[in-house]
Amino acid sequence: MIAKEIKPGTLLVYNEAPCMVKSVFAQSPSARGASMIYKYKCVNLLTKQKVDIALRGGESLPEANFEKRAVQFLYSDPTSLHFMDLVDYNQYELPLDSVEDEAQYLTERLEGVQALIYNDQCVGVSLPAAVGLKVTQCDPSARGNSANARTKPATLETGLVVQVPEYLKEGEMVKVDTRSGEFLSRA
Repeated sequence: MIAKEIKPGTLLVYNEAPCMVKSVFAQSPSARGASMIYKYKCVNLLTKQKVDIALRGGESLPEANFEKRAVQFLYSDPTSLHFMDLVDYNQYELPLDSVEDEAQYLTERLEGVQALIYNDQCVGVSLPAAVGLKVTQCDPSARGNSANARTKPATLETGLVVQVPEYLKEGEMVKVDTRSGEFLSRA
């Protein structure tokens, strides 16, 4: 996959290990004729170590060959998250520290979650691009503050805190981008 096409959530092979891209930063060239430099913050899915990768615009890395299986989030305990395969009903257990970014979006009714199977072992999960979560706590809006598009922090049912428009109330469902953690719309 060419450097400029790599986005957060992409699965790549780097140093003969599968890695998931967490963030992308594009650096403009400082000299004429130089190519753009792309910097990626990744996680090695086997060792769970953070990996930094830098590529020039024309360079590429191969995509990791994973089997993706539809799963349902079952429950969490203090150390792990548990998932069930929706096809053959196998259960997968992932350490909480390896999927802590994904855990803040997981609810029992969430659809579209996929387990990443590499060499018959579950090494991670892939979430849908957006999820619907219920607002459990937020401050009431103040009257007369509607001239500008103001936001306020809201705590969602999973404990995630997101900036939402001032007009939202407790109990409403909101759509959140799982890649950036930003409010998208009402759900």
